[in-house]
Amino acid sequence: MVCNKLIPPEETACPGEPVVGGVLAASGFKASGVAAGFRAATPDRLDTALVCCDGDASAAGVFTRNRFCAAPVVVDRERLANGHARAIILNSGVANAATGEPGIANARQTGDDLAKALGCDADDVLVASTGVIGVPLPMDVMERGIRLSVAALGDDAAHDEAAATAIMTTDTVSKRCAVRYEDAEAGVTYTVGGMCKGAGMIAPNMATMLAVITTDAPVAPAALQACLARAAQGSFNHVIVDGDTSTNDTCVALASGAAGGAEISEATPGRLAAFGRALAWVCDGLARKIAADGEGATRLVRVCVMGAATDEDARVASRTVASSPLVKTAIAGHDANWGRIAAALGRSGASFDQETVAIDIAGIPVLRAGLPIPFDEDEALRRFEEPQVDIVCDLGSGTSSYVTWTCDLTHGYIDINADYRS
Repeated sequence: MVCNKLIPPEETACPGEPVVGGVLAASGFKASGVAAGFRAATPDRLDTALVCCDGDASAAGVFTRNRFCAAPVVVDRERLANGHARAIILNSGVANAATGEPGIANARQTGDDLAKALGCDADDVLVASTGVIGVPLPMDVMERGIRLSVAALGDDAAHDEAAATAIMTTDTVSKRCAVRYEDAEAGVTYTVGGMCKGAGMIAPNMATMLAVITTDAPVAPAALQACLARAAQGSFNHVIVDGDTSTNDTCVALASGAAGGAEISEATPGRLAAFGRALAWVCDGLARKIAADGEGATRLVRVCVMGAATDEDARVASRTVASSPLVKTAIAGHDANWGRIAAALGRSGASFDQETVAIDIAGIPVLRAGLPIPFDEDEALRRFEEPQVDIVCDLGSGTSSYVTWTCDLTHGYIDINADYRS
């Protein structure tokens, strides 16, 4: 039996020109990454990042929905109420989560101290932390981090990379993405860039990581918030590494307006849509980097469910397959085990008839009309050597589709998390 492979919906094309860099790709910003000493075992490791706008910036944020949220999340939600910010400081190694009122006081004090150092209002400084939960934020170390990071501010490639490196925990690589696009209506070129960290405790419920995104476009605060929420929903909320949602998830966007031009807002829908596409593309690029760098991962996995009766059916089916330990370990073992995928689809809650389901693994048809078909096992093994493995499922019940980005599950994940606090 010869079957054509399933063709999933096309991915969104880049809305402009990809550029090298992260938070400093856009103009109007400075950044730094320094070693303050949050990790006693590795005191020379970069652990504090600072991103600072040259002037006042529009600001927006999306955060974890985990009810056990960290102190920095509480403080940032308060301070973003005015829609503006000047800077954000991020530390790795200590999460400042489950630390009660003292933790919230320490988060506020961090922002206040940085505001004094920068000469701006305390409400215009945001904070973010990542690391071990339940450990009080050592304020002597944070004070050193503030002092060093302010002194080290710069706007070149080295500073861009240092900031992205300083927020890493179990990440194996720093994660940056940027794009430059033309605002045809304004006749101005704008840039959107960002950095993020994330490798474990990753599951969709916004934001599944720490991220800072910058732009030199003059975006109004309300419009920036709306665009960021949409972009996060379509990118970071499509990533699963292990099914756990962090207490500290934070994604902040800052718009300096340094490239000039009239304000972008709901009153300029064409310009706002162009900015939204650029922001979404950057968020999607960062999200994929998180999945590819999942703890212990060796393969990036795209799970596309198509032909679903409803958008919700497509979403739950895709996420169930992507989060299945059996599916993820099969990928790690280079095993085209379609039975595990079919079983995950069947328990997902999506509505379909098994007689209409088709499945491809790595571009190889393995199931049609709910029944297995012969395939070349040796060819499947060869395709598992590629850095990305696609799982495409057609439920044969409608026109809705959904993509989730995940990774394989290896012994490395257990090694990292068994020894995390030690």
